[in-house]
Amino acid sequence: MAAGNRTWERPTVFRRREVKWAVYVGIVGFVLWSGVGVGADPARIAQGLGSAGSLVGDFLPPSATPRQAQRIADKMLESVAMAMVSTLTGIVLSVPIAFMAAENLSPKPLYAINRGFISISRAFNAIIVGIIAVKAIGFGPLAGILTITFKTVGFFSKLLAEDLEDIDMGSVNAVRASGASPIQTVLYGVVPQIIPRFAGLSVYRWDINIRTSTIIGIVGAGGIGSVLLTAFNRYDYQYVTAILLAIIAVVLVAEGVSAVVRRRYT
Repeated sequence: MAAGNRTWERPTVFRRREVKWAVYVGIVGFVLWSGVGVGADPARIAQGLGSAGSLVGDFLPPSATPRQAQRIADKMLESVAMAMVSTLTGIVLSVPIAFMAAENLSPKPLYAINRGFISISRAFNAIIVGIIAVKAIGFGPLAGILTITFKTVGFFSKLLAEDLEDIDMGSVNAVRASGASPIQTVLYGVVPQIIPRFAGLSVYRWDINIRTSTIIGIVGAGGIGSVLLTAFNRYDYQYVTAILLAIIAVVLVAEGVSAVVRRRYT
């Protein structure tokens, strides 16, 4: 039997052309309305770009006295230490929360409570959490550690819980049917399935925390950010450039380490 003639059509989510164009016009209109609402004036943008050249000249060349360079090194090490402590602490706290936030492994009430906590943790920017931490315990790296730990728990718990929900329950049930205890079921039925993803998430979050630790010092939560803010307030732009170059160098090293670890262990 000869096959009937078929005409290829481009796949589309819109069945009617009128609806498609109405959606496109609506999106463009919303973008324009948003731009007007926030004062995105093309003339003002052009003026800002014109003065950017002179501003760049103020930032070059980078300059730092020996005392300033030592200050950069000390605060950068403080930022890295904050990131390390926060990452380890956050991961340790995240594991039980993730298990309790996995729908296939946790009772409904416990699941709802932990999902709610994760949502709250992810709702606030690190700067906001940092301000609250500084108000609560004062200035310094401890406030930064609490801030980054709180954000790590929200990030890590959510992604790990989603991975736990995707595990093969057949393997878990097989281990359970062999007479294993709940702890043994987790160790031999669940953990082997999530170890590669767990390692990848850990390194990725550490990479994020390195960058976060360089910023939250702006609100007094320790690290290189406080030095950066002071330099800006003094209009010492060449010193600002030296600080920014140090931050870029540390972030690039962290990203390189993260990439190597992920390739090797995930």
